[in-house]
Amino acid sequence: MINNKVLAIILGGGQGSRLYPLTKDRSKPAVPIAGKYRLVDIPISNCINADIKRMYVLTQFNSASLNRHIKNTYHFSFFSAAFVDVLAAEQTPENKTWFQGTADAVRQSMHHFLRHDFDYFLILSGDQLYQMDYDEMINAHEESGAEISIATIPVTAKEATEFGILKSDDQNVITSFIEKPASDLLPDWTSEVSDDMKNQGRNYLASMGIYIFNRDLMTKLMENPDTNDFGKEIIPGAIESHKTLSYQYEGYWTDIGNIDSFFEANLGLTDDIPQFDLYDKSKRIYTRARMLPTTKLAGTMLEKAVVAEGCIISAAKIEKSVIGIRSRIGDESTIINTYMMGSDYYETLEEIEKNNVEILLGIGERCFIKNAIIDKNCRIGDDVRINGGSHLEEIETETYMVKQGIVVIKKGAVIPKGTVI
Repeated sequence: MINNKVLAIILGGGQGSRLYPLTKDRSKPAVPIAGKYRLVDIPISNCINADIKRMYVLTQFNSASLNRHIKNTYHFSFFSAAFVDVLAAEQTPENKTWFQGTADAVRQSMHHFLRHDFDYFLILSGDQLYQMDYDEMINAHEESGAEISIATIPVTAKEATEFGILKSDDQNVITSFIEKPASDLLPDWTSEVSDDMKNQGRNYLASMGIYIFNRDLMTKLMENPDTNDFGKEIIPGAIESHKTLSYQYEGYWTDIGNIDSFFEANLGLTDDIPQFDLYDKSKRIYTRARMLPTTKLAGTMLEKAVVAEGCIISAAKIEKSVIGIRSRIGDESTIINTYMMGSDYYETLEEIEKNNVEILLGIGERCFIKNAIIDKNCRIGDDVRINGGSHLEEIETETYMVKQGIVVIKKGAVIPKGTVI
């Protein structure tokens, strides 16, 4: 089945500077998450689960690995109209600039979208973690006769200053909107939310950056070349003249905006009952199908650990950590509060010998690693000690960076034996 009413547009985001160095060589949607997925798999999977199978991913920075992932992952039948296509920013005789914002990205790509028959644009972000049934939002949009719908989530006063906050009437029609309000303005911006949300102090409705636009309205709005951003310009301007619905969502949702939120979202998967449920068959998260062997463990104590396939582990202890595909961890090593992304390939014994490799892919023996993110294809020598935390100053070297107390080992870095961070 394909939902022919909807065309999904997934916005790849800007340069992803707040997620640097994870975005040094890849776009934000291509950042590995949960040991085996990429961030872009989340909105694509939510779409597939709602039978929305015509999707464009818009990006302009470091899009090669994103292209490769999508090409290798999302294959639909030859006889189907389904597709996931990456549209990188392109300069044309009419437009010689890169994307200037979320709305400008859609504007510059409109000629690709309008070739298809559909009634609604579904605008999504490529860097959020959540499982939403878009069908319910689309049905609410149709039943209300709205021209725009905005997915909203109740947030606390502390969080509200970081979001676009809106108010709606008893029919869930949005009446006013303010971008990142100052804390002294918040008393005037409380909304009616469920008792459960009230008990958590979540009394403000924040925009999740997920929108439905009627096709005709979007086409009209894109005619104004002076509006570059949905959240800052399009939405506040449209609320006054077009019926805009608030679709309230109360499930788990996090905006992977910086290293801290990325780290917390990944380690949260090790909880007894994770808020982001990878085990729900009705809300499957899809990714590239790799023919990897099972993970092999020897003498390792595991405590709240998530371990992907294809790993070879003989560590002493792994606690509250996510271990990604093809990870190798040597004898007597201890890994705590760490997200290890794993490797893109295995090294054969012949390659190790031929290339005179001193430090193997993965983590060596007798290492202690805590409060760290280890990017793909890193080589960490024996007896390395990495102890992240608030006691560390924020610095950047050629091989690692300390950000918000988290030590991020850069992609492909080699950490010599005996290093202490």
